[in-house]
Amino acid sequence: MSIRFFNTMTRQLEPFKPIHPGEARLYTCGPTVYNFAHIGNFRAYVFEDVLRRYLKYRGYKVFQVMNITDVEDKIIRTHRETGQSRAEISEPFIQAFHEDRQTLNVESAEAYPKASEHIARMVAIIQKLLEKGIAYRGEDGSIYYSIAKFPAYGRLAHIQVEELKSGARVAHDEYDKERASDFALWKAWDEKDGDIYWETALGKGRPGWHIECSAMSMELLGSHFDIHTGGEDNIFPHHENEIAQSEAYTGEKFVNYWLHCKHLLVENQKMSKSTGNFYTLRDLLDKGYSATAIRYVYVSSQYNRPLNFTLDDLSAKSRAVQGLMDFLRRLRDWKGAGGVSEEFKGLLNLARTGFEAAMDDDMNTPEALEALFILEREINKRQVDMTEAEAKAALDFYLDVDRVLGLKLETVLKAESLDVRIQGLVDEREAARKAKDWKKADQLRDALKAEGVVLEDTPQGVRWKKAS
Repeated sequence: MSIRFFNTMTRQLEPFKPIHPGEARLYTCGPTVYNFAHIGNFRAYVFEDVLRRYLKYRGYKVFQVMNITDVEDKIIRTHRETGQSRAEISEPFIQAFHEDRQTLNVESAEAYPKASEHIARMVAIIQKLLEKGIAYRGEDGSIYYSIAKFPAYGRLAHIQVEELKSGARVAHDEYDKERASDFALWKAWDEKDGDIYWETALGKGRPGWHIECSAMSMELLGSHFDIHTGGEDNIFPHHENEIAQSEAYTGEKFVNYWLHCKHLLVENQKMSKSTGNFYTLRDLLDKGYSATAIRYVYVSSQYNRPLNFTLDDLSAKSRAVQGLMDFLRRLRDWKGAGGVSEEFKGLLNLARTGFEAAMDDDMNTPEALEALFILEREINKRQVDMTEAEAKAALDFYLDVDRVLGLKLETVLKAESLDVRIQGLVDEREAARKAKDWKKADQLRDALKAEGVVLEDTPQGVRWKKAS
């Protein structure tokens, strides 16, 4: 069974057929760097990361481009309010984005183009659109795209142009359907822009947001590529405008598959600072939650279903992660003679088949996780009879599929070792048990618990885990 994606353009599940066999080329919407990325932004970034990881797991050679928007209305506003230069505003947040991305184990894309570094390409596209009569200059010197000149306009968002308010122009980068009309490709400079402008053949000014992504994607991926992703709020107007200007420029299809993740709500409300439910990744880390638990919240929900984020759910996911780590630690430390039985191989094959079938079905991560939970339950049923080789095979399976989930299970396992002093207490207790000095053994167990280490006595010997 091939990978299938729900294509926003067709509103259907479609098998993935790359333009070049064995290769997947994708453009993923990145951050606008005027502030820290919030947990809603990172829902999109983790979704895009899981997509990338699964394509690689399935054997595709991936080339991913994630743009950095460092020229945009919000940055201009911050420049106006603070007097900082564009670079002074954006560079610290670019660094913070990459730090946060690495904290959440989001793999590096092959390219992170900045809008400010691709102005010449944008100018060339706009000049061609002017020559074709699809773009025109307004009274203020700004250049606009005429949506009336592109008959297919509205097909991604499934809206009819004649139903929209027409005749007006909009210069803002972001707007809703009620304001849909001709949009700005190039914004002529005015005093509100301060020192943020470029002197070009189009005049003194700066690009609109939409043309930036067309220029960067086509420059790095070509005029026709496989996958374009983003949040559902990007469907209109941003991605609709990207299609219009790109296809009018090249005369060919822009993208084959459009994938969009749904909004993240917080306590069933839109996230906003005014309601007090606004969180950055760093806010949650400061509250003591782990990056693994936060990522687990994202992967436990399918990307194109709404995700209602709550601190209670994050706490529950933290406990679930701890439970998974306890299980994997038992597999790691299991002792028992013998090989891997055919029955056990069947359990592992069934789990892998279930995992892959779920991921093939439009990256259904909740169902993929369920395949792992089913295997865990089956192993727990027969744990007394399990061999060390079987435990290792099971552990290898979990670590292998984590290449897709990105929970850093192997790293967490390796990091969970006891320091010399604590290990000494564990060894001292084991010696007391062997000497049948139960009082001393109990005292040492209590001392270890006070240190955050819980002991479990099993037929295979003592095991430990960090208290949750």
